[in-house]
Amino acid sequence: MIKLLLGLLKGALLGGAIGYGAYAAGLDGGLLWPLYGLAGALVGLVAGTPLWKLITDKNATSWVSVLKALFGFGVGCGLYALVGRVWGGFELTLSFLEDKPRLVQHWQPVFAASIGGFLGAFFEIDDAIGGDDSKAKAGAAKPAAAKVPAGTPKRGA
Repeated sequence: MIKLLLGLLKGALLGGAIGYGAYAAGLDGGLLWPLYGLAGALVGLVAGTPLWKLITDKNATSWVSVLKALFGFGVGCGLYALVGRVWGGFELTLSFLEDKPRLVQHWQPVFAASIGGFLGAFFEIDDAIGGDDSKAKAGAAKPAAAKVPAGTPKRGA
């Protein structure tokens, strides 16, 4: 439960920061799908087992983070397309930013934070499930040395 909340928080903060940067820069329209893909990719590099931990670990491969980043990019672009094209979007009014209602996928900080939070929670839970099992298997993989009774003759003697 703690990992779920931690992943949700990390992803939402990173996605919200990227979304706010795009909002402040005035990015809108056709540039939003790579923005949400970038938010998902960066969350994939940070959430779960982060890239810098995989690089320093001699027994791990850094391809895990690369695959998570590619998956996050695809999910970010896919969720934008799903909300924008399939559902048609839904209106959201945030009076402290503007008075007119806008579609939620065009509020970059809100939508990027929701994509980041979703992916962060998913990657943290995925890492927690796979992490405990691999440690248990590593300990069970070492066979115990067979004890030979003292009076048993050795082979080849």
